[in-house]
Amino acid sequence: MCRPRPPVDGADSRVWFEARWQEGVSHSDTLFRQEDGRPIVKAMFAVYAARIDRDQPLSGLELGERPAPEAHPGWSTVTVKAASLNHHDLWSLRGVGLPEDRLPMILGCDAAGVDEDGNEVVLHSVIGQTGHGVGPEEPRSILTERYPGTFAEQVAVPTWNVLPKPKELSFEEAACLPTAWLTAYRMLFTNAGVRPGDSVLVQGAGGGVATAAIVLGRAAGLRVFATSRDEAKRKRALELGAVEALESGARLPQRVDAVIETVGAATWSHSVKSLRPGGTLVISGATSGDRPSHAELTRIFFLELRVVGSTMGGKDELEDLLAFCAAAGVRPVIDEVLPMDRAREGFERMETGGQFGKIVLTAP
Repeated sequence: MCRPRPPVDGADSRVWFEARWQEGVSHSDTLFRQEDGRPIVKAMFAVYAARIDRDQPLSGLELGERPAPEAHPGWSTVTVKAASLNHHDLWSLRGVGLPEDRLPMILGCDAAGVDEDGNEVVLHSVIGQTGHGVGPEEPRSILTERYPGTFAEQVAVPTWNVLPKPKELSFEEAACLPTAWLTAYRMLFTNAGVRPGDSVLVQGAGGGVATAAIVLGRAAGLRVFATSRDEAKRKRALELGAVEALESGARLPQRVDAVIETVGAATWSHSVKSLRPGGTLVISGATSGDRPSHAELTRIFFLELRVVGSTMGGKDELEDLLAFCAAAGVRPVIDEVLPMDRAREGFERMETGGQFGKIVLTAP
């Protein structure tokens, strides 16, 4: 029997898929007709950016059918078991790194799943770091900037980006590591260069990177201080191993060797003032804005402070992080696990800053 085919037009296509959903047609039974006349491809459930809205990013978030990835040389298709949210996904909905001409775009940087050969794997989400799978001339990007992401039943990435998942980690735990936890790992051990016994301030306890920095720092023998405006989050930071958790902007009992900064404008001055002479401030984000009212330039040059920008991490660092978590018993802090069809709830929770740790989506 011939299966009905969806129309090519995007708006009509969405109506068609909603009708098929109500009729009980499964994702794997649904088909897409490609606009260039090539053969029909299968569809899958996905969470994607349909529109860009800088002020109300969630208005562009949609859940529904998207074409399943097509296999091509040098790439692997992974069946997603779990994927985790990052603030990068909200920034994508605001159009940061994702222009409108690339919409619709499946969101999600992090995932753990099963490859075509049945191996349990974790994905490194930086594409083009070495040219594998894309060619040496293509600039580095993160999944969802140029290529569809992980909030779907399947995702395709260069085979070079696929790493074995340690058996000690669940799919949900492993899915937390490739972005936020890898970022924290690189900030601490590569860019801050701290050693056991050193002191570190982690700003904004509760966020994915900040939480990871507390746990990783404690496991590595660092003296970790944390800040948060929220009393409950300060309490959780202490439970995770921070020696002291203070209100944002509060004076520390000592100046620290390094600061892990992801908040930006709201905490910048405090971060600079909290460093000992010659200390290092590592910044990987600016969720409160990137224009502090006081840059503290005089203090920076007079005390010979180091300010280091940090973005994600390399595949070798992700391999080290996976091994460290498996060997040391370190596990990501998970705030909530939701089925992928409830992704909007997770995005809303992340947008309001209500989470402590990572929000994980499990595939249908």
